[in-house]
Amino acid sequence: MTIASLPVILLAAGASTRMRGRDKLMEDIGGEPLLRRQARLARGIGPVTVALPPPPHPRYTALSGLDITPLPVPEAAEGMAASLRRAFAALPLDTPAAMVLLADMPALEARDLARLAAAVNLTGETLIWRASTADGKPGHPIIFAAALFDQLKQLRGDDGGRAVVRAAADRMQLVPLPDQRARRDLDTPEDWAAWRAEQE
Repeated sequence: MTIASLPVILLAAGASTRMRGRDKLMEDIGGEPLLRRQARLARGIGPVTVALPPPPHPRYTALSGLDITPLPVPEAAEGMAASLRRAFAALPLDTPAAMVLLADMPALEARDLARLAAAVNLTGETLIWRASTADGKPGHPIIFAAALFDQLKQLRGDDGGRAVVRAAADRMQLVPLPDQRARRDLDTPEDWAAWRAEQE
């Protein structure tokens, strides 16, 4: 399986409730909104479906001109499961595996996504390929083999696929990424301030 054939589901339907009025996915990263940056990186791996709040919403504008498929999630307030249900249901029936990427992880780089995608081997017993920190702590992104899609289409609440991952833990391969990139998500203004200070 080539990297170009690996679909990416970018989860971007959350409400940024901990940002006190700001939208974390619209934060500027190198001259573009974080959401656009993440979608652009994901597009280097394969076709991208972006789970989004129902329109109208500024996040659609942030993605303007990119070769991605927007996927409105009317029940986004339910939690991450709603986005995963809709996104996995929208994949072509012959999809062999798909990557789930969180939109609020600006430390991830294109080479990180490529490293995870390159680890996929569909001829063995592995069903999940999961990025980890350099010291082995599980993080994101996560690639699921097609054998798990039906379970992901039935998720409820804000589980975010954790139950599926737990059930297949003995068939999961961790793929280390540098430093803490696989677990560095930014949810609050303080998180963002600390991260920006590190970049200076």
